[in-house]
Amino acid sequence: MLTIAQTLDLQQDAAVHKATAVQSVGRFTVSAMFAGAYIGVGVVLMVCTAGPLIAAGDGMAKLVSGLVFGVALTIVVFAGGDLLTSAMMTLTQGALMRVVSWWRWALVLAATFVANLLGAVVFAGLVVVSGVLESNAPAGAMIADMLAAKAHETPAEMFVRGILCNVLVCLAIWMCARVKSEIAQIALIFAAILAFISSGFEHVVANMTTYSIGLFTGDPHATLGGMAVNLLCVGAGNLVGGGAVVGAGYWFLGGSPRVLPASVTALPGAAHAHD
Repeated sequence: MLTIAQTLDLQQDAAVHKATAVQSVGRFTVSAMFAGAYIGVGVVLMVCTAGPLIAAGDGMAKLVSGLVFGVALTIVVFAGGDLLTSAMMTLTQGALMRVVSWWRWALVLAATFVANLLGAVVFAGLVVVSGVLESNAPAGAMIADMLAAKAHETPAEMFVRGILCNVLVCLAIWMCARVKSEIAQIALIFAAILAFISSGFEHVVANMTTYSIGLFTGDPHATLGGMAVNLLCVGAGNLVGGGAVVGAGYWFLGGSPRVLPASVTALPGAAHAHD
């Protein structure tokens, strides 16, 4: 297993890659749309498997939800895709190490948000047209229940649940970076995602699919205003959890490294370090 310092070296390269990838607008957009759709796969898989258990009053529903949702992040990691929540950690570490400027940090996160949302909306539309949530009535009912619950969350609750969620999601990505075995990586992803889903925390990209399905089906608890507030509050919480807690936390534990000017790659907008 890599040390924290060695893992930060990998994260530095990953941050530069993400910051430069956005320059190829078309490829970056497709990559981030894929990630938004892949997380949507997890949402639909979760309601299709756990929904019938909830309808039957089976107490294993939350555990099953957590177990199956790990598929989504596994697909993102192994198939490839630019996901907002993990980028919050990686880009923050890159900015703290001064290989990515803070303005580019903001630009890439904003672009990833938009493209993830577009991918989630397209995927949600296809799911609704497919009729799978109508043929599996408990799955559709679970989506409705989730939207009703989100409608009663306060902004503070959304924000804090977002923090707790992305601590776990980014820990999954961070731990994956520390090990080389693909089997170990998958196990670590499923462990962290099990904790996040089963605990009821909030993931901004997952909510993009949930709200989009609600909007397409005319659910009374799914409104554009409600979706905007949720994505704003949960997204802000995700940023704190992924960027400030995990990203900055492990950067500090790794010795607060900063790249010297001569070591900085020729990245447009990259900040030069002055220790």
